[in-house]
Amino acid sequence: MPARGAAPADDGSGERVAPVRASEPSADTVPKTSLPADGSDGSSDIPAYFHSNERLSLPDLSGYERIRFLTTTDFPPFNFIDQTGRLTGFNIDLARGLCEELDIVDRCQIQALPFDDLTGALSTGKGEAVIAGLAVTQKQRERFTFTRSYLHLPARFVRNRATSLDGTPAIALSGKPVGVVKGSAHAAMLRAFFPKLAAKPFDTADAMLDALRSRKIDAAFGDGVRLSFWLSSKQAKECCAFFGGPYLSEHFLGHGLAIAVDEKHRDLAEAFDHALLSMTRDGRFAEIYQRYFPSGLY
Repeated sequence: MPARGAAPADDGSGERVAPVRASEPSADTVPKTSLPADGSDGSSDIPAYFHSNERLSLPDLSGYERIRFLTTTDFPPFNFIDQTGRLTGFNIDLARGLCEELDIVDRCQIQALPFDDLTGALSTGKGEAVIAGLAVTQKQRERFTFTRSYLHLPARFVRNRATSLDGTPAIALSGKPVGVVKGSAHAAMLRAFFPKLAAKPFDTADAMLDALRSRKIDAAFGDGVRLSFWLSSKQAKECCAFFGGPYLSEHFLGHGLAIAVDEKHRDLAEAFDHALLSMTRDGRFAEIYQRYFPSGLY
């Protein structure tokens, strides 16, 4: 998988997994079944986004001649081009799974466009759904209907295994240097939730992680997806592990990943939610999750 160490979202994009709310929930408010211990394999600890007793109606989709999912190729590990030139990723496999669950495989298509072209294409009928990490903002809600969030992207602490830390991050890291990327949402989140920690800003995530590996800082705080892949990479050299968390915040990290459809296609969003619920219950969602996040995010 190319660019596994790359962050899945660009803080400067403004439209991809962006901050959306002024009200601030607790950093520890995580929809969950259970949370992995420090450094453990969290592949089975997937947050529960649907209640076990929910019943969602399934609209009639027979009126759709085709259902085109629009995505991009620049959002690994969610949607990207693999080494064989094939469009793949978590979102791609999820879209295919939704089509199978809804029995519309023969009418489903997946097309890749530049990110900036997605909303225009959806608005002008050049596609029926966007599955590409489009931020669920108030502005976008005025234009489109979104499914329920199917995955939130947590913030995580990582620590160097050679550094002795006891207790929770808030206690163990009090007054200690904790790396963050300068000007990022995670830097703002660290200041808000952990004011007693000594934030040490870095210009890039690579510089921050190099400092962590060489023990120039005691821990780092950042995007859980990027950190998950870095921990298992050759660059990390098995130096480090997750520490505490995960931490979610709609204010700083957005509402998570959801599928967007045009307002006149609300029935599609309802159908996708029905399929997501079914895939969650029978384990297919977990199978896709574990395929792309074998070390877990939570």
